[in-house]
Amino acid sequence: MLARLDAGRPPQADALGWRCFQLAVFVLPASALFAGLLLLVPLIQGSRRRAPWWHDRVNVLWMLTAALMVVGAVALTFRSQEVPDYPVSLAWFGLFNWLPFFWAFWAFQPYLADGAARRRVALALVAGTVPVLATGLGQLLLGWHGPWQILGGAVIWHLKEGGNPTGRLSGLFDYANITAAWLALSWPLLLAALISCWRRWRDRLAGSGWRLLVVLLLVVAQVASMVLTDSRNAWGVMVTAVPLVAGPASWIWMLPLLALALLPVALATLPGVPALLQDPARAVVPQSIWGRLNDFNHHGHRKLASLRITQWSVAASLIAERPWLGWGAAAFSVIYPLRTGRWHGHTHNISIDLAFSYGLPVGVLVVGLVLWLHIRGVRQGMLQGPVFDRAWWTAAFMLAVLHATDIPTYDSRVNIAGWILLAGLRCWSR
Repeated sequence: MLARLDAGRPPQADALGWRCFQLAVFVLPASALFAGLLLLVPLIQGSRRRAPWWHDRVNVLWMLTAALMVVGAVALTFRSQEVPDYPVSLAWFGLFNWLPFFWAFWAFQPYLADGAARRRVALALVAGTVPVLATGLGQLLLGWHGPWQILGGAVIWHLKEGGNPTGRLSGLFDYANITAAWLALSWPLLLAALISCWRRWRDRLAGSGWRLLVVLLLVVAQVASMVLTDSRNAWGVMVTAVPLVAGPASWIWMLPLLALALLPVALATLPGVPALLQDPARAVVPQSIWGRLNDFNHHGHRKLASLRITQWSVAASLIAERPWLGWGAAAFSVIYPLRTGRWHGHTHNISIDLAFSYGLPVGVLVVGLVLWLHIRGVRQGMLQGPVFDRAWWTAAFMLAVLHATDIPTYDSRVNIAGWILLAGLRCWSR
């Protein structure tokens, strides 16, 4: 077992930290607590015997971001009377969603330094997704429900009966959209495993047949799970990731095929399509799909204050009132009900949420650095590289895109996975 864990270890990574890192990624979707404890070892070991962190300008910008966040928390402490209903402690607790991960971004890089290491970590993440698939499908198809917990509630699998919201697969996560985000970030890596196993089978390598069969079963289970989350974001990722992971060489035939396959969905979904075309398309495409895509299934049932556009416009006006240091972490959940009479936990857009909570400079720095890492990866040929590097970039990009209309990173498991993916991007770009 230890020999298997030690395989693929980059030269600059210590053996103990490497083993703990792989195990942490494997158990991450099942337990953020166990994964976090395991990650303490690579976090510490990965910070030792290295060039100082400030030699990388990206780390300097993360530290500048951290300093601005702390200054904002200090400022809020002294003007807490301006929003009496806002507990100032939230401004400080909110920093734990960010500051430790600026450090982890640097400390994890020795364990992601080459393609072989990233491939091993990607496979560990794919294997760790199996409990998500099993509990989710068991929840909706077999009636499984919880909560299941161990260690006095330190580890909880929510597994709400019938899904959460009802009818939508959530599995061991507490909400369908978070499950969809996890499945979206692991989907490109599973596709890479499928392509790799197919190539081995094509070359008739020993043991390739059963491996391909196992991966095919996982693909079927993951597609079914992503559909059952009823998340439009997950559906989009499920389609978009395929050509990106397959690589540019396949686009000449794959993109036309995808466009042809999606044409009936577009005709059934888009408004203004003549009935002569739309009615046959809707006879082919299930109503549960086109009705969800164009929001027909919920049309007329949403309050104005619950719409994304309302949340964003209210948040934008509040950002204009405090553009430099923001209102504080989680302040949106306090202030939005005062302005609209309806509660929402966050702004459903990471750029707006960062600017609202910590100020425009922090929002620009965080979003700008993430975009820069992706753009640099493309410019340096990551999408033309080996299949697992293409999948790594795609997984990070898909997760980033999800944050345009939701903020799954506030789930600790998705947050940790996201920073691991970003650290891998930085290793490639360096």
